Amino acid sequence: MPRIHGCDAFRVTMPRGRRPESVLVRLAGGDAVGWGEMAVRDGAGDPGAAWADIETRMGPALIGLDWERPEDVSAAADLGAREAAAAVDTACWDLWCRTRGLPLAHALGGTRTSIVTGARISPEPAIDTVTARVNKAVGAGHTRVTLDVRPGWDVEPVRAIRQAYPALALVADAGHSYTESPEHLAALEALDAYGLAAIERPFPGGDLAAHARLQARAGTAVAPDVGDLETLDAALSMEAGRALHLRLDRLGGLTAARSAHDLAYAAGWDVWCSGSGAFGIGQAAAVALAALPGCTLPSDVSDPAGGPVFVTPPVRSSGGVVGVPLTQPGLGHEIDEARIERLATRRLRLST
Repeated sequence: MPRIHGCDAFRVTMPRGRRPESVLVRLAGGDAVGWGEMAVRDGAGDPGAAWADIETRMGPALIGLDWERPEDVSAAADLGAREAAAAVDTACWDLWCRTRGLPLAHALGGTRTSIVTGARISPEPAIDTVTARVNKAVGAGHTRVTLDVRPGWDVEPVRAIRQAYPALALVADAGHSYTESPEHLAALEALDAYGLAAIERPFPGGDLAAHARLQARAGTAVAPDVGDLETLDAALSMEAGRALHLRLDRLGGLTAARSAHDLAYAAGWDVWCSGSGAFGIGQAAAVALAALPGCTLPSDVSDPAGGPVFVTPPVRSSGGVVGVPLTQPGLGHEIDEARIERLATRRLRLST
């Protein structure tokens, strides 16, 4: 296996619209390059610290590294924040697959040729606005909708959506905002009556005991926030849920996410996944991950239509389906490197 001889990083801002940012990582080895992406957003850690991790620790550890498989670089990826590690780990998988001519989905163990997609709906002051947005998502073919809920804004919007769409797979993402107070538990138990696919992150992430107590009395699958394999092991042993949302950035990349999938799948949990970032690379990695056999729920794996395209073909849902690239190696998409270089507001280049 050729050694990694180059590690580049780019902090890139979208040229228009909401102007999301990502840190993109490009690794070079032999005649191939591999790409990874980390979203720069609130709640995704300190982007300055993540950049420093890549510049001073991860990148130098990768240069000249002898490796046979992507898992061999786990020690280097562990030198920094999980979000930065996710970009580096994904780039390693992409590079390894491109060097060997393998589609990433197959290298991970994926068995699907297409992915059924879901959509996320943020809170709105008017319930009619929420149902209109759900209607738009369903009209686009999405078969699962995740609704962000909070205490005081939970039962009524869920009831309205369920009345309009009795068969829709519906996830309520609570964002760690509930406690075990009588009022909050009553709301969660009321949500349980609406045939949800999952109640995601109801309590603070470290309180697995609360998740286990809720799961013991709820028919709906509880999905605790899982950021590492140790937490997942504990959640499985405590029966603190029955569903897992694989977030590439939270878990630190494809290597850990695949292991988490395997554990949850073996336990009979439902699984879905989502990508990170607006430049297509994180979404392409999520498509490959969602091809694993245990991803039983529709996944958030497509870029929003209408924005600039940085990968070809775009990672877009058509009628609620995204095809898994199986005829091209690695991520299966060509990266517009020249455009990324032009838009970068910060650059790092390490090489032998």
